[in-house]
Amino acid sequence: MTKKSDQTVIKKYANRRLYNTGTSTYVTLEDLSEMVKAEDDFVVFDAKSGEDITRSVLTQIIFEHENKGQNLLPIAFLRQLIRFYGDSMQTLVPSYLEFSMQNLTNDQDNLRKKLTDSFGNSAFEAMEEQVRRNSEMFENAMKMFMPFSQVTPQPAKEPEPAPRASELDTLKDQIAEMQKKITELADKSSGSK
Repeated sequence: MTKKSDQTVIKKYANRRLYNTGTSTYVTLEDLSEMVKAEDDFVVFDAKSGEDITRSVLTQIIFEHENKGQNLLPIAFLRQLIRFYGDSMQTLVPSYLEFSMQNLTNDQDNLRKKLTDSFGNSAFEAMEEQVRRNSEMFENAMKMFMPFSQVTPQPAKEPEPAPRASELDTLKDQIAEMQKKITELADKSSGSK
């Protein structure tokens, strides 16, 4: 079990109960959700095996929110995310999503300021404009990752042999170019504020 010193340790027992070692109390997924919102960092370990299960518990929290009708994740986004599992782009998706969420978080602060400074319909217009810009940036980035997404899928073919070193170098160059374009898009988006 490895953890950062400022993280609270949560242990999950076989009976599915979650135990907060920092407060010596049992907690619920809702309690953990509130900790996330309060930016209280925690890590969840399986009490028996010691395995870090933080990712699956956070995913479970999202699932619970979605089931309560607090739909945050669009169906098209969920489908696209599922398509990335096992795809060659799978290794890029986590860093891209993390980058996008960081930009959204930064934009969120600007949006809140705009709403605080504004009253009436102009506050809603600012929110709509911010959502539109974030959507455009996301769509543009997805087009770079999926340049042939408009092509009708063909029947499955036999697996192709692994690429040679020169092909890998070409792929690495293409990925570096895509990352450069994402950064340019992000800079362009934050520069238009």
